[in-house]
Amino acid sequence: MMPVDSGIAEASASPSEESLANGTKPHPVVETANVSSNGFSASKIQNIHQKYAEERSKRLRPDGMAQYINLTTTENQSLKRLLEDKWDDGSAPSLTLEEGAHYKIIIVGAGYGGILFAVRLLDAGFKPKDIVIVDTAAGFGGTWYWNRYPGLMCDVESYIYMPLLEETGYMPKHKYSYGEELREQANRIAKNWSFADRAMFRTMFQRCCWNEDTRTWAVEMTQQQPPNSQPVSAKVHADFVALIPGLLNRPKISNFAGLETFQGQGFHAARWDYKITGGSQEDPTLTNLQDKRVGIIGTGATAIQAVPQLAKWSKHLYVFQRTPSSVDVRNQRATDPEEWAQKIATGPGWQMARNRNFISMASNAKPRPSVDMVSDGWSAFPGFCALTGGPNAVTMENVADHVAEMHSLDLPRSERIRTRVDEVVQDKKVAENLKPWYAGWCKRPGFHDEYLQAFNLPQVTLVDTGGKGVQEITKTGVVANGEHFDLDVLIFAMGFDISGRQSPAFRSGAQILGRGGQCLDEKWSRGIATLHGITTNGFPNFFFVGPSQTGVSPNYTPTLDTLARHVAFIISENLKNAGDRGKVAIEPTRAAEEAWAARIKAGAAVLAPVAGCTPSYYNGEGGKDKLSAEEKLAGAAAGPWPLGLNSYMDLLQEWRDTGDFSGFDISVA
Repeated sequence: MMPVDSGIAEASASPSEESLANGTKPHPVVETANVSSNGFSASKIQNIHQKYAEERSKRLRPDGMAQYINLTTTENQSLKRLLEDKWDDGSAPSLTLEEGAHYKIIIVGAGYGGILFAVRLLDAGFKPKDIVIVDTAAGFGGTWYWNRYPGLMCDVESYIYMPLLEETGYMPKHKYSYGEELREQANRIAKNWSFADRAMFRTMFQRCCWNEDTRTWAVEMTQQQPPNSQPVSAKVHADFVALIPGLLNRPKISNFAGLETFQGQGFHAARWDYKITGGSQEDPTLTNLQDKRVGIIGTGATAIQAVPQLAKWSKHLYVFQRTPSSVDVRNQRATDPEEWAQKIATGPGWQMARNRNFISMASNAKPRPSVDMVSDGWSAFPGFCALTGGPNAVTMENVADHVAEMHSLDLPRSERIRTRVDEVVQDKKVAENLKPWYAGWCKRPGFHDEYLQAFNLPQVTLVDTGGKGVQEITKTGVVANGEHFDLDVLIFAMGFDISGRQSPAFRSGAQILGRGGQCLDEKWSRGIATLHGITTNGFPNFFFVGPSQTGVSPNYTPTLDTLARHVAFIISENLKNAGDRGKVAIEPTRAAEEAWAARIKAGAAVLAPVAGCTPSYYNGEGGKDKLSAEEKLAGAAAGPWPLGLNSYMDLLQEWRDTGDFSGFDISVA
C-alpha cells in the first residue's frame, strides 16, 4: 500500500528533457556511467537498457490513461456499485449535517492527513468544537478504512509511518504494521485528542464557494444517514477549509471489453468482499474459495500482499499480469519490546529523528548518515531520489552525470532483485516472466517474503500477457493471450487514479469556487500555482496538501505532518494577530506562487531519470514522454520540491521563524 509518489514524475516535464522531446533517446545517456562504481561493463549496461526499452515498448498504448475507468467519477451505476461501503454497519457515531451550521474549520478527509491536521490545529490552540472532519467513510482511517484485503500491510516501516507514536506512547506489533492496527491508530488518535465526536461521516463534500462579504466559505454537502434513510443535503459555512482527501481514494479499473458481462462473483480489491471469499480482515481464512477458481487482475502493491493469502485458500488462482513488480525482501518481524525501548523510542523527538535519517538514506544524501536507523529495502535504495528529489542539486550542466549516477546506483539493486526471482521461483519460464525490466524508480517497488514463493504452488498459475494485458472479460471468465480462463471469482486489483496534475478539487470530487467565482479546476488547467504546495491565490482561507510542489519521500506521513504543522501555524498566528478586529483572510500573492512554481521548475532536472520509464501511473502510462518540450516545461510545476523532504521541512521552519508571513496577503475586515 501507500503509493505516495503521485504526480512526482509529472516533472518528466523537466526542462532537462527538452533534448528528449527533440528526439534524443532516454537510455543511451547512461552509457557513460562509471563502470567501476557498480562492476558492470559498458556492454552489460547497454544490454540491460536495451531490454528496458524493449519491454517498455510492449506496454505503450495509444489510449494512455484513458484505458482506465475512474470508479469514483463514472456514471455507470453497475460499476459504481464496486465502491459500496462494506464496513458501515450503521453503528459509527457521526455529527448530523444541519442546514446553516457554522464551523471555524472544515477538514475534508478522515485519514492520517486529516487526523494530523486536526491534531496540529488543536496543538495550536483550536478547540475540538471548532473543527469538523468530513468523510464519505463511516470511520477514521482513510485508505486503512477502505482497504481491508487479506495480507494488507504498510510497505514503509511502521515506526516511521504510523503517526504520533511518540505522543500516544504506542508500540506497533510489527516492523511493518497490518491494516487493522493502522486503522486502530487513527481511532486512538481521535480519542486521545478528543475529536472522535467531531466527525461527520457518510458525508460527501460537493461544492465550496467563497463569500467575500462574509469572508467565509459556503459548503454544500450530502449525508447518508443510516439505516437506509434518504440522503440529506445542506449548505453550511466555514471560516477555513482544508482539503485532505488522500491519494488512494479513487479506485480505477481497466475498460475491458465485456467488462459487465461476467456472471460470476467479482469485486475491486479496494472494497474486499469477505461475503464472497469468507473470513475477515481479523481472521483471513478465505474458506469460501476452497472450491473456487479465482482470478486476480493486477500485480502491483495490492496483489503483492493479497496473492499469498489467495494462494492458500483458492482451489486454483490465476494471476493476470501486464507488468511484473519489483519485489525485494521484506524481512517482516514482530517488534521486540527491549529493542523498542533501548534503540528506537529512545527519547523526545525520536520519531522525527528516525524519519529524517530514513529520508537521508533514501535520497542519496552525501555524506550518507553513519547509522541506518530503519535498515530496510527503502533505506538501501538511494536511487529512488530519481523520483522524489534529494539534497544534491541537479542543473542542466550536470544532469547527464546525475542520470548516469542514478542508473549506476540502481543497476546492482535491480539485477539482485531479478536474480532473487531465479533463486525463489522454481519454474524457469515463470521466473523469467516475473522479472522487472525497468529502473527501480519506474514503479512503486514492492517488498514481500511470500509473494514470489506463491508461484511455486501447484494451484497458482501466472498468466503473463507480455505487456498487453487482459483482452476480454466474458460471462464465464477472462481471455488473455488468446486463451479463455474459466473463473468463479474475479478480483480487480488495478490500483487508483493518481496524478499530480489533478487539482485538489478533482481529488476531493468537489467544485471549488474562489474569489469572483474563479474555478480551481480551471486555474489548475492553466498551470499549477501554489505557495509551499498548500494554498493558491484567489482562494482565501483554503488549504490543501500537494503532493505537487511539496517535499516528498517514500514515506508520506512526515510530509502530511509537516504540512499540518505549517498550516496550523499560519492560521493560528494570524487569528491571534487579528484579535477582535474582524474576519481574517489569508492567501498567497500571485507573485509569490509564481516564484514558488519557478523554483520547482528550476530544480526539475533532478527527475530526468524518469524519462523512458515503463508505463505506469508515475508517467501517465507513458503519455508524459509524448508531450512537447513546451508542455513538459509547463508540467514541471507538478513536481516536488527538488531538494527533498528534509530540505523542504527546514525551509518551512526557517520561513516560520521569520514570523513575517512572506508571500502572503493577509487582511482583516
